[in-house]
Amino acid sequence: MVSAVFHSPLNASLPLPHAGEGRGEGVAHAKAAPLPRAEKEKKPRTPLDLRAFWMRVLPPFLGFGLLVLVWEIVAMKSTTGFPTPLATWQQALTVFSDPFYSKGPNDQGVGWNVLSSLQRVALGFGLAAAVGIPAGFAIGRFEFLSRMFNPLISLLRPVSPLAWLPIGLLVFKGANPAAIWTIFICSIWPMVINTAVGVQRVPSDYMNVAKVLNLSEWKILTKILFPAVLPYMLTGVRLAVGTAWLVIVAAEMLTGGVGIGFWVWDEWNNLNVANIIIAIFVIGIVGLVLEFALIKLATAFTFEEVKS
Repeated sequence: MVSAVFHSPLNASLPLPHAGEGRGEGVAHAKAAPLPRAEKEKKPRTPLDLRAFWMRVLPPFLGFGLLVLVWEIVAMKSTTGFPTPLATWQQALTVFSDPFYSKGPNDQGVGWNVLSSLQRVALGFGLAAAVGIPAGFAIGRFEFLSRMFNPLISLLRPVSPLAWLPIGLLVFKGANPAAIWTIFICSIWPMVINTAVGVQRVPSDYMNVAKVLNLSEWKILTKILFPAVLPYMLTGVRLAVGTAWLVIVAAEMLTGGVGIGFWVWDEWNNLNVANIIIAIFVIGIVGLVLEFALIKLATAFTFEEVKS
């Protein structure tokens, strides 16, 4: 009787057992045999995301291009001598070739005008921060003060900035303190409101822990309220700076002296439209720099991402 053994094709590729495999020696030998080395995988290079690059570069470029195109069309159709973009650029090169010249109190370079406006903004904004931020903490912390001042804030906040200028001229008897007063009264509201809202939104658990630990009011302010309210407070500061920079231009146009607002009004009296357009771009760039600086400041002191 003949017996036939059929092997699977898969078993044909397996190595034959070595002698002594039944005693476990073959297994040890198989473990000791070196395995073939795999080829080292190369780290793939991060591909350049061209779509993201063009999405960051192309839209702003097209926006400025559209602005220049509309500007050029308006200048071509104008019959009053509206300057073209090229003529304004040439005038800007002349203006910024010597921005700090001084030929008297009413004839100074654009650099001195911008610095004078920034000085007034710094004084008015600094006074508003010194008063508004502590007031916001007090209004948000104590319900009696909140009920007392909320109607006054709601009444005075919508008043136009220029409506406060005559009051400043009457009280302070001078154009410069009147402009600073106008900046102060218009910058204080965003800081008061945002700080008070931040204090009122502090979780009640924090305050309950403070009561259990019997913390003093100073400890509550410095250890609990201030870190929690900081994002709201910095948002109010950003809004206040933007308001201050808007107000100073209008105030200086009415009060005169040295400043970017007065420079715009003076160039209008001289019918120098190119310098007015240059002043508009200068005002926008300075406001953009202030906004960017405050965004960086808020990002450095808060854990949340700050968006413009």
